[in-house]
Formats: sequence, structure tokens, C-alpha cells
Amino acid sequence: MFLELPPAALNTLGENTADMGGEAIGAIASNPSLLVGGIILIIGAIIIFFFIKKIIVNTVLGFVAWILFMTFVGVDPGLTIPTLVVSVIFGLAGVGVLLVLKFFGVV
Repeated sequence: MFLELPPAALNTLGENTADMGGEAIGAIASNPSLLVGGIILIIGAIIIFFFIKKIIVNTVLGFVAWILFMTFVGVDPGLTIPTLVVSVIFGLAGVGVLLVLKFFGVV
């Protein structure tokens, strides 16, 4: 059921595989552009994570403020999709703009 190879063939196959792997690792290890590229990718990921975290916090705060003003304060900015989108995208600043627009009768 299994393919039986003589021990000499297995030894040669293993040596060839090890030689090819060693050459590949040697080429990668001595290439400084890969190191610079890796560091740039790590820094980019940290910066993107930092901004996404701020955006998520801003979105949650905007949504919570929108709900709080509707339920507890009694200010009804109108339960429409545009007001929800403004409060979620722009956060607390968006809710503030909606309240100012509500004060002046625009919304």
C-alpha cells in the first residue's frame, strides 16, 4: 500500500531538500531590503491599528450619545438613517452638529 524506497534514495532526497532549504534561508537572511520591508510593514500595521481604534471609539461614542439624547434628554433629532449615519461617522461632533441644526430648526 505504501511506496517503499531504498534507504539510500531517502537519504539523498533528504540531503537535497536540506541543501535547497539552506540556500533559500541564506538568501533571505542576507537581504537587508527584506528587513527594511518587514519593519515598514510592522510600523504601518501599528499606525493603522492606532487610527482604527480611534475611529471605532468615536463611532461608539457618537451612537451612544445619539441614543442618550433621544431617550433621556428628550431631544429627538429624528430617527432617520442620515442622522444615524452622521452620528456614527462623525461621532460626538456629528451629534453636536445635529443638536445645533435641531436648535435652528433645520433638522
